[in-house]
Amino acid sequence: MGQKTNPIGLRLGIVKSWNSKWFAKHDFPELLKEDIMLRRYVRSRLQRASVSDIGIQRAANRVTIDISTARPGIVIGRRGVEVDKLRDELQHLTKKDIFINIQEIRRPELDAYLVAENIARQLEQRVSFRRAMKKAVTSSMRMGAVGIKVICAGRLGGAEMARSHTERDGRMPLHTLRADIGYAQTTSFTMYGTIGVKVWICQGEIIESKDVSK
Repeated sequence: MGQKTNPIGLRLGIVKSWNSKWFAKHDFPELLKEDIMLRRYVRSRLQRASVSDIGIQRAANRVTIDISTARPGIVIGRRGVEVDKLRDELQHLTKKDIFINIQEIRRPELDAYLVAENIARQLEQRVSFRRAMKKAVTSSMRMGAVGIKVICAGRLGGAEMARSHTERDGRMPLHTLRADIGYAQTTSFTMYGTIGVKVWICQGEIIESKDVSK
């Protein structure tokens, strides 16, 4: 059953945290729908900015959005024009006070979502799936990843029958809860149909330091 479990959901509260950090009772469905709408809007609005995680925190009538991106300059714009425009658009959509924090991803080769998006875009540009997958695996391992696994499934190379192809390197301890494993899945829309891309990236193990004096 381990391979059927989302690696991030399995580690919530252990080495991973929630992307949405707020509590609600009666209006939970409405706030959840608003979170989904905000994430979709930000991703579509910042397609060229290599946006990975979008964290949302709420307090009364205030929403704080943390955007992790490999290209913060595109999100911020010259003198902060673009980020101010994005904040005004989100305030108009939600009718709430919006605060945006930009966090830079210094090594995008170790971010599972950005690696998956990169492979999906290459497949749409008719790059060979083997070449795109091997290049992603090599780049991640060169940047210090402990292990990486990439799976593409669909009509690879325009084949008549759908199939899946896997590329892996290094260690991928999916059953070790303290392992820092990033996971992402995305879809590539090609002329032959959709191709699913899944990426697992292991960056080692997170071991909390224990105070032996107690």
